[in-house]
Amino acid sequence: MKLNPQQAPLYGDCVVTVLLAEEDKVEDDVVFYLVFSGSTLHHCTSTRKVSSDTLETIAPGHDCCETVKVLLCASKEGLPVFVVAEEDFHFVQDEAYDAAQFLATSAGNQQALNFTRFLDRSGPPSGDVNSLDEKVALAFRHLKLPAEWNVLGTDQTLHGENLYDLQTYFQFGIRLF
Repeated sequence: MKLNPQQAPLYGDCVVTVLLAEEDKVEDDVVFYLVFSGSTLHHCTSTRKVSSDTLETIAPGHDCCETVKVLLCASKEGLPVFVVAEEDFHFVQDEAYDAAQFLATSAGNQQALNFTRFLDRSGPPSGDVNSLDEKVALAFRHLKLPAEWNVLGTDQTLHGENLYDLQTYFQFGIRLF
């Protein structure tokens, strides 16, 4: 088995193609699954058969940058699940994840507007903006934020108001840009 690509961002959501070696191929009525086994999390994903030697799946989101074991498992009615092949896969931090972390740590910080000037100078071409926006949103959902985190930052002058009702993520993003 060969995985292509061999890495995914921490937030996952990219297509992973599984190329089966000749010895990995099995009968047509077999269902394949991929099990991503990391140090603290395990993910099981279904696959879609593209051809007799090619499968596809969507990479799951993961909790940390690390190399995980990917097991290709097969299941056939009436038989136990068996491991067909095994390969390493890497979860990595990318620019979208970095941007999401920056936004989360800059909540309530008006100086964060300097980041927009940075994006103006080194940002993606205009065609990639929508893609970057989607990736940052996915990365933001996978961030580990403290329970007391909110989009307004840590301003204590709000005295007991429900901070989550005061500003949405969208409004936070608009305020930065």
